[in-house]
Amino acid sequence: MRPFAVVVVLGTLAVRAAPAAADPNDLVLSRLGYPHTDAMGNITTVTGEPLEFRELASQLGVVLAPQLLTPADTLGFSGFQFTVDYASTTIDQHAPYWQALQGTPPPSMNTIGFFARKGMWFPVPSIEVGVGAVHLIDSHDWMGQLYTKLALNEGYHDLPLPSLAVRGAVSRLMTQSELDLTVASLDVEISKHVGIGGTWRFDPFGGWNILMIVPRSQVIDGTPNIDSLNNPTDSFNNFVFRDQSTIYRNRFFVGAKFQYYVFQLTLEAIYALKGSSVDNEPGTSMPCTLKSPTSACDATDAAAAQTTLSMSAGFDF
Repeated sequence: MRPFAVVVVLGTLAVRAAPAAADPNDLVLSRLGYPHTDAMGNITTVTGEPLEFRELASQLGVVLAPQLLTPADTLGFSGFQFTVDYASTTIDQHAPYWQALQGTPPPSMNTIGFFARKGMWFPVPSIEVGVGAVHLIDSHDWMGQLYTKLALNEGYHDLPLPSLAVRGAVSRLMTQSELDLTVASLDVEISKHVGIGGTWRFDPFGGWNILMIVPRSQVIDGTPNIDSLNNPTDSFNNFVFRDQSTIYRNRFFVGAKFQYYVFQLTLEAIYALKGSSVDNEPGTSMPCTLKSPTSACDATDAAAAQTTLSMSAGFDF
């Protein structure tokens, strides 16, 4: 159980670490606010733009979604795994909502994670649980992740039957002051174990996954370049993005796990379909547009499709 403690300590240190300066992939959500001005050009209020907020959360949610990177077979009730995972996910860098990054939007965003996974025999056989911490590189953002996998069929390696499993997971953004982001995940997966020479094992796998992304805005300073101590009325320009309905993204994944003795390497490719979910604001049927001066509109997620390439290396005991 010691590797679990290591993961918890890493996550705790990440949360407690105080950022010294902004990194290129840190968020500046005030850039997604629409400023209203008076006749003199002075800012009177700021409104959060719901469409850009929804699409930003959709793409960022895919980047920070729960890791997959395991075949359908569980580790067994006495099995244990400790890994370091790396993933690179494409984003639509030219989309206007990525102006919310501190730096220039890159073509892809990279994460590194530390995970511990354990096979269990209760509450039912063929259960596997995992816990980990994921860091968005070039930012101060860390995600805590948990998952549970139930193998519906496994162990028939000498028969032409694939292993089948369902898995639920959750990823939670822990170190972001402006965005409260939770990503839940549910997937169905098949895999097949192949022994090679009695020493190597090869487990190709594939499946379908749905993401449920729930973004919530914290209070945002709409005019961060104005000191509210010198101008007390500036606090009226603070704003929040209104709560939106859950964002859904469908993903398909394929991969393979290679293992020799206790050493394992897993490679995976994931394709996330274009976003299409709609947030219906009560009392209006007007669709939201870019640079919308009002939040009373229906925001349709049109975030572009995304591709994730992942690698996991570690030890199976």
